[in-house]
Amino acid sequence: MSEPLILEPTGAADACVIWLHGLGADRYDFQPVAEALQQRLQSTRFVLPQAPTRPVTINGGWSMPSWYDILAMSPARAINREQLEASAQQLITLIEAQRDCGIDPARIFLAGFSQGGAVVLHTAFLRWRGPLGGVIALSTYAPTFGESPTFAPEALRYPALCLHGSRDDVVPTAMGRVAYQCLHDAGVNATWRDYPMGHEVLGEEIQDIGDWLSTHLD
Repeated sequence: MSEPLILEPTGAADACVIWLHGLGADRYDFQPVAEALQQRLQSTRFVLPQAPTRPVTINGGWSMPSWYDILAMSPARAINREQLEASAQQLITLIEAQRDCGIDPARIFLAGFSQGGAVVLHTAFLRWRGPLGGVIALSTYAPTFGESPTFAPEALRYPALCLHGSRDDVVPTAMGRVAYQCLHDAGVNATWRDYPMGHEVLGEEIQDIGDWLSTHLD
């Protein structure tokens, strides 16, 4: 497993954002975003992990960084559940490492784009046991929530920010809305925002993430 990219703040870190990239990207993909956010969140460490490189069925079996194999696109994503669980455990290990080096878990946030967001949602709401600062789900979906997911009691206290492009043709907006609605219906303090964009990240979105993180870190 490759070491994550770690961006240290200018002063002592008292909070952390662990941010997972999407399919086919790498740990440097969101470095500019993390650096921009860190200008506002000057005591927040950013940890950008790297997915393993493996064959991806829907992409003709070509090997690329992926948190799990996607076997089929419809009617819903068919995924390699074992690989997803391994990625969730990798994320839990990173949470525990930040906790063990002195960061209060209630000030650790999980963020993920696309496939990385699916790992974040699965880990935070179905696997992690303990406090978290919150979850940021970007242009993503929740392949493991099902029709009536059973979230851990602790998870119902995590705030969640769900962001999506209204013109996303990779992960349709409706898939993101379903994930958000599952959280909202379970009683999670979830916020939905969409933007006039495709499968990407906009400056306005980064500004909104900074505002949201600032609010929950005060």
